[in-house]
Amino acid sequence: MLRTEEMLLNVGPQHPSTHGVLRLVVKIDGERIVEVEPVIGYLHRGTEKLAEDLNYTQIIPYTDRMDYLSAMTNNYALVHAVEKMMGLEIPERADYLRVIVMELNRIASHLVWMGTYLLDIGAMSPFLYAFRDREQILSLFNELCGARLTYNYMRVGGVKWDAPPGWIEKADAFVDYLLPQMDEYHGLITGNEIFVRRTKGIGIVSQELAIQYALSGANLRVSGSDWDLRKKEPYSLYDRFQFDVPVGKNGDLYDKYLCRMQEIVESLKIVKQAIDQFPEKGTIMGKVPRVLRVPEGEIYTGIESPRGELGCHIVSKGKDKPWRLKFRRPSFYNLQILPTLLVGESISNLVAILGGIDIVLGEVDC
Repeated sequence: MLRTEEMLLNVGPQHPSTHGVLRLVVKIDGERIVEVEPVIGYLHRGTEKLAEDLNYTQIIPYTDRMDYLSAMTNNYALVHAVEKMMGLEIPERADYLRVIVMELNRIASHLVWMGTYLLDIGAMSPFLYAFRDREQILSLFNELCGARLTYNYMRVGGVKWDAPPGWIEKADAFVDYLLPQMDEYHGLITGNEIFVRRTKGIGIVSQELAIQYALSGANLRVSGSDWDLRKKEPYSLYDRFQFDVPVGKNGDLYDKYLCRMQEIVESLKIVKQAIDQFPEKGTIMGKVPRVLRVPEGEIYTGIESPRGELGCHIVSKGKDKPWRLKFRRPSFYNLQILPTLLVGESISNLVAILGGIDIVLGEVDC
């Protein structure tokens, strides 16, 4: 005789646990989710259209503001595509600097995810510790390029600034500091009964479903796939380093946490090897024309960002500006699976499942 009525609930767009200006229109029946519609576009900047009126160097600061937690990889995605079209050779010292900063940025991004994710589901302490350690990476970036979040560091043909005296040694010291620190994180979080109950067996993604939705990054690898562009289609200097690709078994939120925590360790290994191989001397810019005119044609290149495959598609008419520029933004693709994962779940799991995807809204809206 009991009857319930469905109700529409707005989550966001101004909500701390939507990780940006995302609106979720949730249809609920009691505590159960019946339907979810993500509403995006609140942060749309028109980057791809604006790029048509900018030369290639002018576009670089715009890429910073897409995935603002991993601006170094955004910079690289653009300049890498331009360099391949122009057939440019990159000096080794610049390439090593690129790898070091990209992997440090990956670590910083995962630390932000871990801290904010634990905050979403009720834990305060990990957030404070994660931001304490991320601060050291931001200090290194600040010393290298004068910025803490949007770096504008990479250039077509190399990097803008060389490492200042003592910077490489400081980066090496940070690696030595964070590796044992990871054991403390696991001691604090991994076996916590509340955390395990909130994440194990929740938001399961099968490998078939992950491929159907074109997921990438940790969202794909937790389903058992070892797809990582740094291994499968190496770019830059990644074929010179020994590192593993963490994969999950169950595809749930707990596996996503373990996968990203292990990725931090693997990135630390890459940074350590890059520091050991770092050339003592050398230039940081290759031979680049004063006016960059990309040959007529088109290209697509993909790299492994902290959130998955970040692609750059350029169509050139032989001028100093792209005729068309399109980014494959992993946050945008990964977000599409959210309605499928939430249907049938309790409203209390909404925030946990959304946070587990690890989106950055600047990249979703681009």
